Amino acid sequence: MRDLVSNQIVRYLEAREVEHVFGLCGHTNIALLAALEKSERISFVNVRHEQIAAHAADGYARAARRTGVVLTHLGPGLTNATTGVANAALDSIPMVVIAGDIPTHYFGKHPHQEINLHADAAQYEIYRPFVKRAWRVDQPHLIAEVLDKAFTLAESGRPGPVLVDVPMDVFSAEIDVALFDRVIGNTRALVKPGLDEAVAERIVQNLLDAERPVLYVGGGIVAAGAAPELAEFAELLSLPVAHSLMGKGAVPDDSPLVLGMTGFWGTAFTNETTRTADWILALGTRFAEADSSSWYTEYTFDIPGTRLMQIDVDPAELGRNYPLEIGALADLKSALAALLRVARRLAPDGVGRTELLSQIAANRATLKLQNAPAQASDAWPMRPERILSETREVLPADAIITTDVGWNKNGVGQQFDILTPGSFLTPGGFATMGFGGPAAVGAKIACPDRVVVSLVGDGGFGQNPAVLATAREQGVPVVWVVMNNNAFGTIAGLEKAAFDTTYGTVFGSADDPMYTDFAAIAEAYGVTGIKVESAAEFKPALERAIALGGPVVIDVSMVNVPTPTTGHWNILDIYSPGETVEHVAIP
Repeated sequence: MRDLVSNQIVRYLEAREVEHVFGLCGHTNIALLAALEKSERISFVNVRHEQIAAHAADGYARAARRTGVVLTHLGPGLTNATTGVANAALDSIPMVVIAGDIPTHYFGKHPHQEINLHADAAQYEIYRPFVKRAWRVDQPHLIAEVLDKAFTLAESGRPGPVLVDVPMDVFSAEIDVALFDRVIGNTRALVKPGLDEAVAERIVQNLLDAERPVLYVGGGIVAAGAAPELAEFAELLSLPVAHSLMGKGAVPDDSPLVLGMTGFWGTAFTNETTRTADWILALGTRFAEADSSSWYTEYTFDIPGTRLMQIDVDPAELGRNYPLEIGALADLKSALAALLRVARRLAPDGVGRTELLSQIAANRATLKLQNAPAQASDAWPMRPERILSETREVLPADAIITTDVGWNKNGVGQQFDILTPGSFLTPGGFATMGFGGPAAVGAKIACPDRVVVSLVGDGGFGQNPAVLATAREQGVPVVWVVMNNNAFGTIAGLEKAAFDTTYGTVFGSADDPMYTDFAAIAEAYGVTGIKVESAAEFKPALERAIALGGPVVIDVSMVNVPTPTTGHWNILDIYSPGETVEHVAIP
């Protein structure tokens, strides 16, 4: 039996239990769109810009813990999506990008929209620096095998995006369906590497012998679904848990063992605890620059003064930035299960650290007192601390939060309690403006019964406002809180501190401030817009927005003050050597 490649791709996606494809049309991919229309299991999430498609698929993959699928066109479609795909790559998010390409019989002729400046038929290689693999499928009989390899590679080892580039004539070719029957019968999941029992015993014994042990966790814990095992292991041995930005919420922030976020935007107490630890067990983290205070030993991590053990599914991350006492290649869920077995055997009654728990509690109380005046302030424009505090008060514990970059990301990482593992979605590795808005749509599609709120700046939301069209068309009830300081606020504060100017970072001028009314923009898209006019109006507005059950944009003016910092970032040494200047408030 023979059938069109496009129909068989859809059959394969259905067998893989794909429910949503995010993308945008083009003349090279309409054969697949026509096939998708006939599917009763897969819906096409139509967007107005390919970056939105990639970020929405990313948010979907994080929230659903499944592979996101993106459909795009060649040329500008492919390049528009690059930022979102690269963002997924740096945050280890599984994604399969299916892209249309020029017909095979036009290779080398430079037809419409082909990028052909340095090599014939090579535009798919644009993705090579950041995807796990990029395929171009020139022969119809290879598409089934390549597609199956693509999903397996995206989901295995350190997850990440892959590209399957398909010339438009291949979509429309006929093939023997037995080729797809064969791969549809293939396994859907590979057995992941575990942790050797003897290695697990060495790790646990080192933690038991330590005077000042710390668990340092990253986003790999959430990606592996290992949060329950982590919480149980930490509780059994009373191990304090510090986390990277991506690891926030891996152990809920209301746990008495959570120290908080490390690095530039971490707290002094957390950074000092990790810096003076005698043993650290790092789980699913790459020790990124901002999380590690640019690797300066006097701020966050003093390794090898502190002895380090590290477990990761990616061998490239083991010992990348710090030397190791023990490095183990393993799936984190399996590894923590092994560590738990050994810990129960070596310390059946657990470990008590009463003094440490008291110190953690006292530090939290101190931070709460420090933030209290700003959280209660009636100042207008609003204090960001009050926006975050009241948002936390309104939201249920399992609400999903997406952020962009700036106060919404750094402030949430530092001051906003995440109470359910995996409910904090942020662009950690690429720090991409424009991520939070579309990612919220993908997350809500993945989890329709959970409240999804996107905390974004006006700079970030202004990157992709066309996400509102998708939300309206798909009926996706996301709430966007636009923290509007009429600037690229974090960079404005940095430039002001280092060079005494805000040139190119603050919008408009004294004569024409160019304040953008995002509530009005929402209304123009047919989405409910709420413009908050005072600090007292914000909390009721958020409560109302959630209750409406539809997409809502809340535009709230925010004063441009810096996120408090106690760590370090070496850009300060470049811009202001010998000084302690950091970010400053912008009037």
